[in-house]
Order: sequence, then structure tokens, then C-alpha cells
Amino acid sequence: MRRADPYVCKIGGEYYFTASVPEYDRIILRKSQKLDELADTPETVIWKKHERGIMSKHIWAPELHYLQGKWYVYYAGGDVDDPWAIRPYVLECTGEDPLKDTWMECGMVVPADEFSFNDFSLDMTVFENQGDLYCVWAEKVNIGKKISNLYIAKMKNPLELSSQQVLLTTPDYTWERRGFWVNEGPAILKHKNKLYLTYSASETGIDYCVGMLSIDARTNLLDPR
Repeated sequence: MRRADPYVCKIGGEYYFTASVPEYDRIILRKSQKLDELADTPETVIWKKHERGIMSKHIWAPELHYLQGKWYVYYAGGDVDDPWAIRPYVLECTGEDPLKDTWMECGMVVPADEFSFNDFSLDMTVFENQGDLYCVWAEKVNIGKKISNLYIAKMKNPLELSSQQVLLTTPDYTWERRGFWVNEGPAILKHKNKLYLTYSASETGIDYCVGMLSIDARTNLLDPR
């Protein structure tokens, strides 16, 4: 089966998989004890899009996270009447088993001020560092040339931000500007005392490519330098 935007996490000895489906109308999960068995593991549909209004179009790039003792799925969605009004939304599992228990809609991630999520915003990833929660996402600049940047913010809890968004990267280099000026699809890797953030750049297709940032995990992650 064709799947885009794959995301895998390992929790309690089990591998969990989610991804965008070609119809962009639902969120699925798979679970396996072995990474290479995920491709043949049956899927469970945990949520379906709305018929109208928010979360009714372009259900993209879900990520499954286990945070503060609960399961969460972060995903992007639009409105059937305004398909490109893409914003980041959250589901919270009401039980311990993400494939069997009920998922509750928590709405859009709550910003700390009026400046976040005012335009096309997607690909949110969430991570813990030094006891604090952070998120990174892609958002378009809504004035002048449409540019997709990466922003970072600290989180008060898995559902809301506690800091203003900070511009982390913007497509400055030629390899980030082929077709469109794009930074998107952030993902966090941790190794020892370093954090690595990979991201996608340029137009999807032959020019699509991956960049990477790194930082000492013990420093101020909200400082773009």
C-alpha cells in the first residue's frame, strides 16, 4: 500500500507506524515487534476526517508520540471549503492501547500568542529535551513571496505552546529554492548530548532534498544561532 510521510517510533519494545494515506482522509496505525515487519502488518484506522469545516481536507503527515504518560497524534488538516487553510491538530488517546482505545479530538495546537499558525502550517514534530517539551513545524510567510520556514517553540503541555514561535530556518541556499522556496518536514534525532534536526527543502520531485541542523542539547534551543 502506498504511504507518504512515514513516521515510526519505538515504545516499550514495540514499533509503531503511521503515515499519510493517498486519500488524505484518515489516520492509521500499525504495530509490530520488528521494524521490517511493519510493511505487512494490518492497519488500524483510529480517526476519520470531518465532512465539513476544519479537519475535513488534506489530512497530512501524522506523528505518534508518547508524552507524559499519554499517546498523542499530531497531524495537519485543511477545510473542504478552504483546502489550503492547513493547521496543526492533535488527537489524544483515552486509554493505554493506541490501536484499541478511543481517540479524542483536542483541536488545533494552542498558540502562546496571536502570531502562530496564521497561515499554511504543517509537519509539526514534538520532542522532549532536558525535561521540557518543544515543537518544530513548517509555516508559510503570509506577506510577500510565499516562503515555507521552520519555527520552534517551547510547549506548556502536549496541547499548547508556552513561548512565542522562533524562526529556526528559512530557505537561504540554492538547494532549498529549486521550484519553491521551502523548508518543511522536520524530524528530531538524539545522540548522546547532541540534537540533530533533519528537514526537507525545495519542490517535491527530483529537486526535493534533505538538510540537517545540529545543536548541543544542553544549550538554548530557542536561540536560532
